[in-house]
Amino acid sequence: MSGAVGPISPPATIGMLGGGQLGKFALMASTQMGYRTIVLDPDPAAPAGVVADEHLVAAYDDRIALAEMAQRCAVVTTEFENPPAEALSWLAERTRVAPSPHAVSIAQDRIAEKRFLVDNGFPVGPHQVLTDDAAAAHIDGPSIIKTARLGYDGKGQRTVRDDAELMAAWAELGGVPCVIEEQLALDTEVSVVVGRRVDGDVETYAVAENSHADGILDLSIVPANVSAELADRATGLAMAIADALDYCGVLAVEMFVVGGELLVNELAPRPHNSGHWTIDASVTSQFEQQIRAVCGQALGSPEMTTPAVAMVNLLGDVWGDPPDADAGPDWTAALGDATVKLHLYGKAEPRPGRKMGHLTVRSNVASEAASRAMAVRDALDVRPR
Repeated sequence: MSGAVGPISPPATIGMLGGGQLGKFALMASTQMGYRTIVLDPDPAAPAGVVADEHLVAAYDDRIALAEMAQRCAVVTTEFENPPAEALSWLAERTRVAPSPHAVSIAQDRIAEKRFLVDNGFPVGPHQVLTDDAAAAHIDGPSIIKTARLGYDGKGQRTVRDDAELMAAWAELGGVPCVIEEQLALDTEVSVVVGRRVDGDVETYAVAENSHADGILDLSIVPANVSAELADRATGLAMAIADALDYCGVLAVEMFVVGGELLVNELAPRPHNSGHWTIDASVTSQFEQQIRAVCGQALGSPEMTTPAVAMVNLLGDVWGDPPDADAGPDWTAALGDATVKLHLYGKAEPRPGRKMGHLTVRSNVASEAASRAMAVRDALDVRPR
């Protein structure tokens, strides 16, 4: 049933697998558009559960909960890349699912993702696959070993310099299938967020330039400080990947720029952290676009509503060392600037490295937006208890 293309009109019910902040923003957009919503997430405190009409607190493969979603939802989508593929396939036999289980299964496994990209002629960096024969792996210099599954925001990966470190890291990661990527000298990193309907209609957002800290996205600047020609190539590459996946929904394509050339790093089959700026600085947010795409509506305009914007993440570290939910940051610096938008995700427990919210800053110049965003975040002192 995933291939159905007829538009889904409000007040039909939209199902969401996953209850994190991405799901929360998407369901908020759904509600504004007149849809009813159900979220399935095992965490009773999941942020999306607060805004959904109903929260099914159950495991993602719980057949009773899945059967209820299949019966009641006109379409089921997801806000993260790791729902059980079997659960998505089971749902797809009974109701509309977007993006498709096939597309999600590729993006949730780094080995399958690399194979898909290579088989379809998309550029990727030098890499090798490590499954069960550790002795077969060999590196000539600094590399990154990443678990094939369940790794995100720096989790499930290690930087290694030689074969001995590689074997030790692989054992530390549990000896599970991994991808080993050569560490590259990057010019920069960029990403493109694509909205695509199942019939191939597509819209793309302005290219974002991203910087990371400890494997976690730290800052996104839009538009990216790259040539118009490179931005056009990045956009075309992202659209081609979406077409090759026969994708429906919002897809983020992360890319390295090395020596002026683009290499695809990762795919995210969902709205993406680097697209959070669209909430405050685009005609249509990536979250509204996700709902439009999976419901078969006309896609909204991705046009920017300000010349430039920057987004910085707020991790649990901002809540102090160790993080203190009762004290927390003093938000005065963020709330006193009309060009700053503060978004908090409603997570009860701040932890180091955990995404708790983000700030966006609008400006006429991207570099100015970025410097002010960083300055505002630096000014968020933890309040004394």
